[in-house]
Amino acid sequence: MGHGCVRHLEMVFVKALRHIRSATISPLLEETKELLAQTREQTRLLRSQHDFLLSMRWAISAQASRNPLNRFGEKFFSQSDEDGITLEIIKRLGHQEGIFLELGVGNGLENNTLVLLSIGWRGAWIGGENLAFDPNVNPRRLSYKKAWVSLDNINELVDQALSGIAVSDVDVLSVDLDGNDLYYTEALLKVLHPKLVIVEYNPKFPPPARWSVKYDPNFRWDGTDYHGASLSSFCDLLAQCDYTLVCCNSATGVNAFFVKNDYLVVFKDVPQDINSIFVARRFELPVRVGHPVSPRTITQMLGSPL
Repeated sequence: MGHGCVRHLEMVFVKALRHIRSATISPLLEETKELLAQTREQTRLLRSQHDFLLSMRWAISAQASRNPLNRFGEKFFSQSDEDGITLEIIKRLGHQEGIFLELGVGNGLENNTLVLLSIGWRGAWIGGENLAFDPNVNPRRLSYKKAWVSLDNINELVDQALSGIAVSDVDVLSVDLDGNDLYYTEALLKVLHPKLVIVEYNPKFPPPARWSVKYDPNFRWDGTDYHGASLSSFCDLLAQCDYTLVCCNSATGVNAFFVKNDYLVVFKDVPQDINSIFVARRFELPVRVGHPVSPRTITQMLGSPL
């Protein structure tokens, strides 16, 4: 077969392929694009409806609470409404700026102390994950220590993390390591003197249930109810260190807030009965509301050029 014939056949095949694409593939592609656009719009509408309904649910829970602190609940960088409660508590404590320490910060885009960083506080984080942004862009504001925490190394890790910002004590302590939290909180309060302590409790156990996982330095949460400790167990421990429970977040019933007894005078409106403060688990629905946090947002907060 001559080159002319081959060239002719190639042109025939090209024309045929173009015809097939024009007749079948192109319409399918256009239809697929249209379906994807419709799916994205439906997803956007569903997410908006979800966010609205979830926010309404949180608001109703807060208004129904006998604890006035719950009415300040707002989500900015926390998992749910913890941020607003934290801000109201530190306002009552009289702190416009201070030092925080948080253990268990995930990838750094959603935790209990980001909101403090956003209003000018300095602090230190300890966790086992890589952060979604460079924590060293402004070491004067944020010190991060990546490590697996145990009772054997917790004091050393805290010293290293706090020395990164040249401090030895903190105003706010948050512990959320999904397992040995009761034991780590006890160890931390032997060397630190925060005015506010935030801990994640296991809401499966209502007062007066006293329960905690057995200490295991290699503990990893398996997604079951075997994690952390009950609220009453935390209250027992914190009472020994002169702290009093003032709030449990009403949106999900996960985080408990304790303040140093020296400051109880500004919390006279808070119920004294643990049963009036305890919130049972309310995390059946997804709790991600609003736009996802960008690593660039945190970098900007740290005051470093993007």
